[in-house]
Amino acid sequence: MTSKLNNITLIGMPASGKSTVGVLLAKRLGYSFVDVDIVIQEQEGCLLKEIIEKEGQEGFLAVENRINASLNVRHSVIAPGGSVIYGKEAMEHLKEIGTVVYLKLSYESVEERLGDLADRGVVLKDGMTLRDLYEERVPYYEKYADITIDENGLDAGKTVDMLRAIMEERFGLTT
Repeated sequence: MTSKLNNITLIGMPASGKSTVGVLLAKRLGYSFVDVDIVIQEQEGCLLKEIIEKEGQEGFLAVENRINASLNVRHSVIAPGGSVIYGKEAMEHLKEIGTVVYLKLSYESVEERLGDLADRGVVLKDGMTLRDLYEERVPYYEKYADITIDENGLDAGKTVDMLRAIMEERFGLTT
């Protein structure tokens, strides 16, 4: 198995199902599951929203970039925060240690699924709307993705089925 197969990183907007799909996919593949937001909270000793309050958005993005760029895991499904795509070193590292999968959702679906943005630790610049954030991030997700899964109309189980089939077809994964 090549190093590209060691890990699968799920990227996408907040509420795109990175954690939900990630846990299910990890179980199906017999992989570990790494929720990078939890790793950040453990390493920093506080909640994401507290890091943003204390360090500001740029400070939070620097912490997120540093922690994602130093992940040292194997045979894992990795679910970083939606803003990981702003960290060049983080994304280069994640692409180096695995396959990056973009869980693509329409703006309407993201809006419908999202609760309180601040409570979720979503990085929004002053005056920026959710639509602005969506339009800013999509080109990054598309740029870094090795595989794109269009989740519109799919539940988490169907997304996992599609992703597993693609991984098996592309890489001969038979788990």
